[in-house]
Amino acid sequence: MTTVDAVVVGSRVNGPVAAAELALAGWSVALVERNRDLGGFIATEERTLPGYLHDTYSSWHPLFLAGPVFARLRQPLAEHGLQYRNTEGWLCASVADDGRVTAAHRDPVVTADGFAVAADRTAYLASLRRLGDNIGPISGLMSSELRSPTLLRHVAGLLRIGGRAGLESWLRSIVTSGRGYVRANFRGHEVDHLLTPWLLHAGLSPDHAGGGFMVPLLAATLHGYGTPVVAGGAGRFVEAFRSLLDTLTVPIETGTPVERILVERGRAVGVPAGNRVIRARRAVPASVTPTALYGSLLPQGTVNARVREEAHRFRYGRAAMQIHVALSAPLGWRDERLGTMPIVHLSDGAASTGIARAEAEAGLLPARPTVVVGQQFLLDPVRVPPGRAALWLQLQEIPYAPRGDVAGVLDVGQGWEEDLVRGYADRILDRIAVHAPDLRAKVLAVDVVTPTQLAEHNPNAVDGDPYGGCAELHQSFLWRPLPSSGRHATAVRGLWHIGAATHPGSGLGGGSGHMVATRLTRRQARRR
Repeated sequence: MTTVDAVVVGSRVNGPVAAAELALAGWSVALVERNRDLGGFIATEERTLPGYLHDTYSSWHPLFLAGPVFARLRQPLAEHGLQYRNTEGWLCASVADDGRVTAAHRDPVVTADGFAVAADRTAYLASLRRLGDNIGPISGLMSSELRSPTLLRHVAGLLRIGGRAGLESWLRSIVTSGRGYVRANFRGHEVDHLLTPWLLHAGLSPDHAGGGFMVPLLAATLHGYGTPVVAGGAGRFVEAFRSLLDTLTVPIETGTPVERILVERGRAVGVPAGNRVIRARRAVPASVTPTALYGSLLPQGTVNARVREEAHRFRYGRAAMQIHVALSAPLGWRDERLGTMPIVHLSDGAASTGIARAEAEAGLLPARPTVVVGQQFLLDPVRVPPGRAALWLQLQEIPYAPRGDVAGVLDVGQGWEEDLVRGYADRILDRIAVHAPDLRAKVLAVDVVTPTQLAEHNPNAVDGDPYGGCAELHQSFLWRPLPSSGRHATAVRGLWHIGAATHPGSGLGGGSGHMVATRLTRRQARRR
């Protein structure tokens, strides 16, 4: 038996963040992870050919750079090797089926200059200024417990800055879809075309409530923090955390599934880890799904029936797929500007992305899916051999168990077996080849990570959902993870719920791990 102050369950980004911040505050901490490697959906591998370093899952870190975790851990992580590669120039673009391109530059003025309608240029810059004027309380709402007195403080901040009309405007944006927001505020197509596909990265679609709040927030994040990638691959991010935790003498137990949380007299006191027990004097932060926490990890009778029922009904979102392509040389895009963009979305905007999302929600393989094309080698050339290139392709409109193919071509009867995987990957490459005709001639190797493989790798990705659960309004903010438990402290004393299933949701910001570590260490400081 080992006894520490805190046992952290799970090593997705929130677990290492909580462990590091607690250890830096003087706590003794142990970190337990089911997989043999840390990181969850953060990894870099040679998945195609030797010399090609592919970020297997996630890759872009603007949320991490923008959040309080980076402000807290930037120096210690840098001392353990974490470096970023970024751009001060062109960030991203969207290319429509007819070849139209809308691009974003790090400078919002340069971006707005590309809009055809003068009023849209003014409105775009005004939306960014408005967000900047309110960024204090907005950031506070996204990085603190909402079911606490801090909510009133941040709401009062919005009221003080913009008055009643300003506060109501923010509330209205939360119940407005992204499609509704761009239609109400812009006459031209550019803002819709450029930013609506980014809602997929927040687990939303163009027609989900919350998009009206997220569109300007996503735009401001891109302009403010760019499209940073970890130098040498995202796996270096995990290596830096592991090195930091080793320095802080945090024991890391990998390859060790946690099948239950020990509860004594209403308090979480540790976890069985392999053939021994790790006991916790103060806290057990668990980066798990509500389904697992209340369905199998806690003993029967620990929480009331209502919480268990809500956890049973917790909804998961659509699945995703990753495709990695090794190229003999950079693509020859029809529009040469796309060859300078770290990220390119193949989308017509809300029109095609909304249709593809609806098709996936209906269990169908979209005929014209939104394709996220990552060209990380532009920022970090060491990821590919000299003169070569690679593509990181992400599909966020995928049914976990497809029931049909909108195009009527692919047989889905056997699920994600080899023929279907190859056929759908070919559909994606064909979509890219419309805009880069030399693609097929330059492809050296292709690797696909299917929805079923995502679920097998990460138990939090139920049904291949990489966002830890549906992010629609009814399951976000005050109601994440559960309507009766919309906070990180649970009904079990000492047990804290962290991870993408909790506020502020998915992404690589590490927000929930930071919130819990901050709350625990502040409690300690108050007692002292």
